Amino acid sequence: MGVQYDHILVALDGSKESEWALEKSIEIAKRNNAKLLLAHVIDTRSFMLIDSYDPDIADRANKLAIDMLEKYQSQALDAGVAHVQYEIEYGSPKVKIPKEMAKIHPIDLIICGATGMNAVERFLIGSVSEHITRYAPCDVLIVRSQKSP
Repeated sequence: MGVQYDHILVALDGSKESEWALEKSIEIAKRNNAKLLLAHVIDTRSFMLIDSYDPDIADRANKLAIDMLEKYQSQALDAGVAHVQYEIEYGSPKVKIPKEMAKIHPIDLIICGATGMNAVERFLIGSVSEHITRYAPCDVLIVRSQKSP
C-alpha cells in the first residue's frame, strides 16, 4: 500500500514557497487522513537590531504569525483536512522545527518550501530546509515549486 503518514508538520514563513508547501501538505494529509500541524518559528535573532528602535516588535511579529496561521488553518480545514492545529515558537527555525517541534509531536513527515537564498547566503548561513533535512527524525519533503496543473 505504501507509506502512511499520520502526523504532518508543515513549516510556514509566509513566503510563496511555504504556501506551495501548505498546498502539498493539504493534499498529503487528506490522502493519509493525517493530522496537520502548521508551524511557524519567529526568529528572535532578527529582533536584536530592531528591538532598540521598536520595543513592540515581538508582539507585532506574534500577531502577524497568528493571523497568518489562522488563515492557513481555515484553508486546510475548508479543503477537507479533519485535524489542523498551529503552533508558534521563538528561536531559530533551523533548530526548533527538526530538533524540538518534530520530536515533541509524533511527526512522521515534515514539509517545507525550498528557500530563495542565493549561493553565498546558503554557504554562509545554510538554508532552513537544508538543516531540517539534516536533523529531522522523520521523512522530509522539500517543495520547490507550485504544483503543476
